[in-house]
Amino acid sequence: MVPDSWTASRIALGVLVALLSTLASSALVVAFVVRISPGYFLSSGAAPVRAFGSPVGRVVYVVGKNVLGLALLCVGFVLALPGVPGQGLLTMLMGVMLLDVPGKRRFELAFVRRAPVLKALNRIRARFDQAPLVVERE
Repeated sequence: MVPDSWTASRIALGVLVALLSTLASSALVVAFVVRISPGYFLSSGAAPVRAFGSPVGRVVYVVGKNVLGLALLCVGFVLALPGVPGQGLLTMLMGVMLLDVPGKRRFELAFVRRAPVLKALNRIRARFDQAPLVVERE
C-alpha cells in the first residue's frame, strides 16, 4: 500500500532534486580538484596569502571563503549519508580546504594520503589534462 502523500509529481520532484544535487556537487568537486595546484599537498605548497588593497576586502574574502567552506562541509555531510546521491567525501574535503581552522592541514593530508582518495582525485585531474597531485608521505 502506497501512502497517499506519494503522488507521481512528488516522486518526480524528489528524483529531479536528487539528480540536480548529484550533478551540481559533482561539477563543483571537479572544478575545485582541477584548479588545485599539483604541489598543494606538499609542505611548501599551501595556498599563498593573498594581498588586498583594503582591510575590508580582506575581511570580506576571509568571511566569504569560510562561509562557502562551511556550506560545502554541510552539503558533503548530507551527500555522504546512505541513499543520498553525490560526492559526499570529496565535497567535505573541498569545504575543509576552504576553512581557516586549526588542524586543517593535518586533516587534509590524512585524508588525501588514503590511496583510494588520491587515486580518485588524480583520475579526475587526468581527465582534464592536469598534472597529478603530489602528496608528502609521513
